[in-house]
Order: sequence, then structure tokens, then C-alpha cells
Amino acid sequence: MHKDPHKRRGLGADRRETLDRVLAQRQPDLTVLAEALHKPRNFSAIIRTCDAVGINEVHAVPGEDGLAVHWNTSQGAEKWVSVCRHENLGDACRHLRGAGFQLIAAHLSETAVDYREIDYTLPTALVVGTELWGVSEAALAEIDHEIVIPMKGMTQSLNVSVACAIVLYEALRQRDAAGLYAKRRLRGEAHRRQRFEWLHPAVARFCRERGLDYPELDAEGRITGSFPRGGA
Repeated sequence: MHKDPHKRRGLGADRRETLDRVLAQRQPDLTVLAEALHKPRNFSAIIRTCDAVGINEVHAVPGEDGLAVHWNTSQGAEKWVSVCRHENLGDACRHLRGAGFQLIAAHLSETAVDYREIDYTLPTALVVGTELWGVSEAALAEIDHEIVIPMKGMTQSLNVSVACAIVLYEALRQRDAAGLYAKRRLRGEAHRRQRFEWLHPAVARFCRERGLDYPELDAEGRITGSFPRGGA
């Protein structure tokens, strides 16, 4: 008795529906740019928050110690949020500005505004800096808006991942109220590629390593037509 070769390439209906629902709420015009973070737990916590608010991709400029993710902190969120690495801050800012993003950063200054006053329904990149020194002077020179998070205690700063989460959940609140989570934002080839990578991560990795196009999927997320040899 021959088995249907497509059955091993698909997911259960419930799992596929969950992935499709989450993918439909991804916000391609909301992101974080992490500048030289050197504590993996902080970067991992930021990735976890990004997944929770529907961010599909984060940007990072690695520090001297590189860029690492702490799995226990991220809880596997790095599987659902891609990381775009940039060699330097200038390249990262030019990339985001070219895509139409406004750049904001938490920084106490005379021109800073309450973080809730920003319009996060616009394409927005939140820039976060090192744990000790915050956003660098070079980054501040690129920023469109400096923001502050009101604090009523003796301490004058928050952990970088906590501050990032507070701002991103304000962005979620505004975008949810504006109906931006109610319609699919990721479209065309970007949606097709991301859906394939989520449904068939091993095959997607196999194709990327060999420069192959992703196979087509049917309505149920199963691979149709030729199957790349060696994928699973």
C-alpha cells in the first residue's frame, strides 16, 4: 500500500490555521533596531515581545561580542521573528529610512515627548541601545522623535527589554484600534515566502542553502509538484 507522499509535507489543520492566523496579523511596517546589545537575555526578551505584538522582522547592529539569542528567554520566538543584521548603524538607518520608517528612541532630552504621543500607525522603527549607555550619539543623530516613559520612582531608567515592551504595546494598542490587525498586511511574494518558511522550515532551509526556489503549496499548505531532494 502506497502512502500519499504529500501527507508528510503538510501540517495538521489546527496547526496550519494557527500559523495562518498569526501570519495574517504580522505588521511589516513595525520593527525594532537594536544597537550593539551585548546581553543575549535582553535581545531574546525583545524578540519575544516582537513576536507577541506581531513584528515579523527585527534589525540589529551586532556589538563586539556578536549577536546571540538565549532560548530560555526567547521561548523559541526566534523561529517566528527573523533578524536582519547590519554591519553598522548608518547602513541600518539608511535601510529603514529607504523603506519609509520613522525612527524613534527613548532618550531623556528637552525635545523628548511622552511615548504615547507618537503615531505608531505610521511605519515605525524603535531604536534601542546598549544596556549601560543607552542609544548612542550616532543613533540619536538619525532619530526623528525622542520619547520618554514616565517614571514615578527613584530609579531613572528601565531595563532595555522592559522599555521596549512598553513602547511596543502602545504601538499594538494604537494599531489595533486603527484596524491594522484586522487585515492582512504582509502581501504577495513576502507573504508566500514567509508562509512556506513557517509551514516547512526544513525544506525552506534546504532550498536557501542550495539557491532553490520554494515549491508551491496547495490550499492546505502541502507541497505540490516536485519536491526538493533531501528536504523533509
